[in-house]
Amino acid sequence: MTGISSPTLQRVLQGELCSGCGLCAGVAPASISMATVAPGYSRPVQSAPLNQQQEQAVAQSCPGAKIAPWGGAPHQDIFWGPWQQVLTGYAVDPEVRFGGSSGGAISALLIHALESGLVDDVLHIAPSAEYPTRNRLQWSRTRDEVIRYAGSRYAASSPLSEIGEALESDQRTAFVGKPCDVSALRQLALVDPRVDRRFPIKLSFFCGGLPSHDGADRIVRAMGLEPDKLVSFRYRGQGWPGMAKAETLDGQTAEISYADSWGAHLSKEVQFRCKICPDAVGGVADIACADAWYGDEDGYPSFDEQEGRSLIVSRTAAGEALLASAAGAGSICYEPLDVREIDLMQPAQARRKRLVVARTASCRVLGHPVPQMHNLDVAKAARTAKISEQLRNFLGMLRRIVQKRK
Repeated sequence: MTGISSPTLQRVLQGELCSGCGLCAGVAPASISMATVAPGYSRPVQSAPLNQQQEQAVAQSCPGAKIAPWGGAPHQDIFWGPWQQVLTGYAVDPEVRFGGSSGGAISALLIHALESGLVDDVLHIAPSAEYPTRNRLQWSRTRDEVIRYAGSRYAASSPLSEIGEALESDQRTAFVGKPCDVSALRQLALVDPRVDRRFPIKLSFFCGGLPSHDGADRIVRAMGLEPDKLVSFRYRGQGWPGMAKAETLDGQTAEISYADSWGAHLSKEVQFRCKICPDAVGGVADIACADAWYGDEDGYPSFDEQEGRSLIVSRTAAGEALLASAAGAGSICYEPLDVREIDLMQPAQARRKRLVVARTASCRVLGHPVPQMHNLDVAKAARTAKISEQLRNFLGMLRRIVQKRK
C-alpha cells in the first residue's frame, strides 16, 4: 500500500502542519519513513497502514495535530509559559560557555547530568557529515561530544525518528529538542509509560521557527561559497551570538553575522507550522533556555558579540532538581530575573504568540486545519494585540492560504 492512509497524517500534511519531528516514523518504522521535500523540510512518507496502537500514538502525540497543554507549575505567563524559576546565567566552564549559542546553559546541564550519573547519554542533533548545513541524530555520552555538537542548528531535524527503538532500551537519556519535539514526547508519555523512564530529562529552547535547507544554501552562497563543496558549517556559537561559519573541501573559509544569517536569509524560510505555533518557548520542557539578549538604546535586542548569557526557565520539579544539582557542582551559575524582563529579551516571541488567534482565524475561515491548542493562553495573549495588528495578520494569512491554493 502506498500513499498516506493515516487520517492524522493526512490532515497534518494537507494542512502544512507537520513540524518534521519524526515521531510518526519512530512509532511506526515499518510503515513510515522521513524524507526531505522541497524547499528542504523533513516530512513523513507512509508506505503501509498503521495498526490501531500506532494510529493512537500518532493521533495523541503529533504536534501538527495537537500541542501539549501547559500546566503544573506554581506560576504561568501568557507568553513565557509555566515556570518555577526565571533566571539568567551561564556555564562556569569557559569552553562550554564559548561553544554554546548563548551562555552554554543547556550544554552545562547536559554535561552535569552525564558526569553525575543522572543519565547515561544525551539525544540531540548534530551536523551531517555529508551535508554540513543539515542535521542528523546524535547520542552523546561524554563532555567532549556535548561540546563538539553544541550550538543552534537552524535546519530540519527529526529527533524522534528512532523513538520506538530507543524505548526498547533501559538506558536513561536526556532529550534536547525543539518545543514541538518535547510536546510530542510529553504526549507520547500519556500512552506509553516507557517514555518518562527512558527520558527523565527533557530540555528545550525558545524557537524562532524552522527554516528550510534552501535558506541555509542561500547563506553559503552569500558567503561566496557553494553548498556542495562544504566540509563544515556552523550556524552559531563559539561566541555570543556567534558567526555563521563555513569551510570547503579546498580550504576556503567564510563567515557572516548572526543578524545577517538569520535576519536576511533563514527567517524568510520558516515553515508554515511555525507561523501559527502557540508554544515556541518550550512550555512543557523541564527547562527551556534562550538568548538573554541585552537591549540597545531603543529597547530592541542587540546582537553585538559579547560574553554569552542564557535565559533559563525551569518548569518542573525535575528541572528544578537538575538546576540545583548543576549549581551545587559548580557547573552553572545564575541569578533571578523578573519574568517581564523576557518581554525585552524576546519581543519576537511575544509578538508571534499574541497573533496566533488572528492567524488561525484565517485558517478556520478557509477550512484550513489547525492543531488543537487547549490551555496554552492563546486567547489571553491575543487580547494584548492591537486590532490593527490582528487585522493585518488575519488578512495576510488569508492571502497566503488563498495564493497557495491557486
